[in-house]
Amino acid sequence: MLAEAQSNTAHAGDLIYVHDPMCSWCWAFRPQWEQLLRALPDGLGTVRILGGLAPDSDVPMPEPMRRHLQEVWRTIADTVPGTRFNHDFWRRCEPRRSTYPACRAVIAARNQGDQWDEAMTLGIQTAYYLDARNPSEDHVLIEIAGSIGLDADRFAMDLNAGQTHEALLGEIALSRSLGVSGFPTLMLARSGQVARLPLDYNDSSATLKAIRSGLEALQAGRFANSNSPNDE
Repeated sequence: MLAEAQSNTAHAGDLIYVHDPMCSWCWAFRPQWEQLLRALPDGLGTVRILGGLAPDSDVPMPEPMRRHLQEVWRTIADTVPGTRFNHDFWRRCEPRRSTYPACRAVIAARNQGDQWDEAMTLGIQTAYYLDARNPSEDHVLIEIAGSIGLDADRFAMDLNAGQTHEALLGEIALSRSLGVSGFPTLMLARSGQVARLPLDYNDSSATLKAIRSGLEALQAGRFANSNSPNDE
């Protein structure tokens, strides 16, 4: 995936975004990510990679994990002003520690065109964090697909297809080969070199400056590894 993307972009290279659609820190970063996309230097492509936060599971989420994630949501709301969470999720739904279905949903959406990757991710985040719906459930993912304009029947067939799961495992393996251990992670890739970028959840200009500096560093053969990503 990465090599193919690099071969189809200009010499400036690629901005790699490693994420999980059910990662709450990715939700917190969304406004800055959207601002970054509008301000990227000319010729810089973007590559989206699914990191796969939590594998498939039918087991209800243990109470300690529920309490931990609710605390993460409160921490994010305090440290990233404007990030909204609907805590009714914990009352209305039976959560599972499983984000692979949502990740496969992004790939199934992407099968209908690359533009659906971002749209499906936002649909999942909106359902989860604002509408208190559970994206670990296939029927919720199919409903989201239809609501954003995808061919819901084709999406339903692709969602749990073997090819879809293999594609997800490939992206997870790629993220690990890049040294990613948490989400979101931003990296720059150019001519076989990869540099990790720091994230600022409240100021996209700081990250944009790091991107420009990173491009210069990669061109000069220097590397930066200062990011400490989150994983919930």
